[in-house]
Amino acid sequence: MKFTNSASPSSNIKSRIWLTLLLGSLAAYGSLTLDMYLPGFPSIAEEFHTSASLVQLSLTAALFGLAIGQIVIGPLSDAKGRKRPLLFFLLLYITASLLCVLSPSIWVFIGARLLQGFSAAGGVVISRAIVRDLFSGKELTKFFAMLMLVLGVSPILAPILGGAVLKVTTWHGVFGVLAVIALLMVAAVSMTLPETLPEERQTKSNVRETFGIFGTLIKDKTFAGYVLIQGLFMAGTFAYVSGTPFIYQGIYGISPQTFSVLFSMNGIGIIAGSQLTGRLSGRFSESKILLTGLMISTSASLFLMIMILIQAPLVLIVLPIFFIVSCVGIVTTASFALAMQSKGDTAGSAAALLGLMPYLLGAFPFRLSGSLEKTQLYRWGLQL
Repeated sequence: MKFTNSASPSSNIKSRIWLTLLLGSLAAYGSLTLDMYLPGFPSIAEEFHTSASLVQLSLTAALFGLAIGQIVIGPLSDAKGRKRPLLFFLLLYITASLLCVLSPSIWVFIGARLLQGFSAAGGVVISRAIVRDLFSGKELTKFFAMLMLVLGVSPILAPILGGAVLKVTTWHGVFGVLAVIALLMVAAVSMTLPETLPEERQTKSNVRETFGIFGTLIKDKTFAGYVLIQGLFMAGTFAYVSGTPFIYQGIYGISPQTFSVLFSMNGIGIIAGSQLTGRLSGRFSESKILLTGLMISTSASLFLMIMILIQAPLVLIVLPIFFIVSCVGIVTTASFALAMQSKGDTAGSAAALLGLMPYLLGAFPFRLSGSLEKTQLYRWGLQL
């Protein structure tokens, strides 16, 4: 199945589904890169004869690579088109994955993870730029809502897939599987995805001009406002991600298994929120949907604060948190669509800023610790 610029994927339901799966898989590379190898942490530490903190440093390195990669790759895709940079970084991802497999020491492994995170950013940022190339207006909102469905499932499935791989092989096999997946993506992109940014629309810029584009985007008050909304909202979500393990288990005494169920319910809420936004976009404007999502989350936050102050039962803590976190699907979908509406030729740079801001603002309410469980929850929040 191959798409053409002359016939929008929105006109063919099969093409649209395939495009959603393809771009969703590319965008999910962040989750796969960060989460799939988590079950293998103990065996990695044992093989390299190192501490758990150094193994966890490999996760931090991948995070850093993802953040920096978006700033570099976004403008590059505006200048060189989407397809060639995407294929290049997929091939670089395969190389980095094989370096992880063959690493002779923990420090080489950490370096390979940095490169793997950097190259994974190609799929994350370029997939979002392609969405803007192909869609606009209500169709952009609806398609991004579909994309959020794939993104919502990926953080749940990635550790499960990694655990399944570890049942039949070692942690090396996890990175081998990642390399194979990337190879399949190379084939799929090569055969089915056309260049969505024509040469006449590509920006011809050097490094100074590239940062000038970022400056122009930031000076756009409307765009900057949507970026801040998305970033600040995710910063609040990270406070939930970092705090609830200790509140639920330490104060209310629930088991890790019960906590996982409650956390999964909120993940389902995010997916539901994004799908609801897609359905409502044909009836209401994105700005009204965004405002509604912010009002619901603000009201639920105030209710939550009161419940905490009066030391209410757990159910009265869980319910407002569910509504707050579910609004992630509403707010991120609507704000992304509104922010990208007028950024056709600089969609890569715009998507990079939208992707970077949650990392920057989310760092304030969240302090990375040695807890594997807490780190995995952070991964989930970042990808959604």
